[in-house]
Amino acid sequence: MLRILTVASALSLALAAPAVAGPAADMARAHVAAIGAANVPELTAQYAPNAVFEWVGGPLDGTYRGTAEITSVWARFAGAQGKLKADVKDVKEFANPAGATVVASVVFHARQPIPVLYTLTYRNGKLANAVWQIAPQVAQGY
Repeated sequence: MLRILTVASALSLALAAPAVAGPAADMARAHVAAIGAANVPELTAQYAPNAVFEWVGGPLDGTYRGTAEITSVWARFAGAQGKLKADVKDVKEFANPAGATVVASVVFHARQPIPVLYTLTYRNGKLANAVWQIAPQVAQGY
């Protein structure tokens, strides 16, 4: 009986607090690095074939579905911006057996800073859904 309570207590604590680092957070950091390097093939290889990418705000605002559309938008972005330095903070990973979601504040340094609240959802090791939200408040403190 005591053993069951200990396992149940540990499980409830694990579910109550978000992880700040884990496999999905590592994949998200690699994703941001590929954006910064303007490495479109590496970047888009991270997406599942039926992924959905929401770009909210800015000139690329829209919804992109599937790897062909997602590759196209990243190629346009990389062509316009080139290589960028990325400052990443507030990375949080939330995971369960069905997948993991990572939320991060990122500022990409280009001609003008590009502040982004980035939400990435992974299923089976691939990006299934992403939201790139232009968010000026992210730039505070950079």
